[in-house]
Amino acid sequence: MTELPAQRAAVRLDDFTGDHLAEILGDGPDPFGVAAAGLTWLPKEEHFGIRLDGRLVAHAGLRRLPIELGGTETSVIGVGGVAVASDVRGLGLARRVVAAALDHARTMGPRHGLLFCRPALVALYARLGWREVQAEVRVEQPAGPVVMPLRTMWTPLQDGASWPSGPVRLRSLPM
Repeated sequence: MTELPAQRAAVRLDDFTGDHLAEILGDGPDPFGVAAAGLTWLPKEEHFGIRLDGRLVAHAGLRRLPIELGGTETSVIGVGGVAVASDVRGLGLARRVVAAALDHARTMGPRHGLLFCRPALVALYARLGWREVQAEVRVEQPAGPVVMPLRTMWTPLQDGASWPSGPVRLRSLPM
C-alpha cells in the first residue's frame, strides 16, 4: 500500500459531538448498529479523527475504565466510537485512526486496550492486531451488571502484556 497523503493523517480532536458523528455516518437512529443490545454507553474522553477535504470521515475514541481481570482490579483503555464514512471505506482509514488512538493510549498507563464490537467486525479488528476475549464479560448497566452481548476484544498497550485468565468485569458502563 502506498503512503496515504498527509491530509489523511489522524489527528487528536478537541471534541466529538453528535454533529461530528452525523458527518461521518449520517444521522440515522442507530449509527453503530448496536441499539438492539439495549445497553447504556459512556461517552469517550479522548478523540481522534481524519479529515478529507475538510470533512471528518473517520473517528476513534478512548476512555480509561476500571475493570476486574481474573480477580485483580486494574484499568483498561476502552476504544470505541470507531467510525469510517461509507464512501471512503477500504482506504485504510480505520487502521490509521485506531493506530493514532492506540499510540496515545500507550501513554496513559494501562496495559490493555479493550473494545466491544458486532460479530461482523471481529475480522477487521483481528487484522488490526486485536484478540477476542474468550471469557464471559460482565459490564455495569443502570439496573445492575449484565453479560456483554457484543464481542469483546483486547490489545496490548505495553510490551509483554497478556490477557489474564479468569472472569472479566468492567466496573463501569461500557464505552
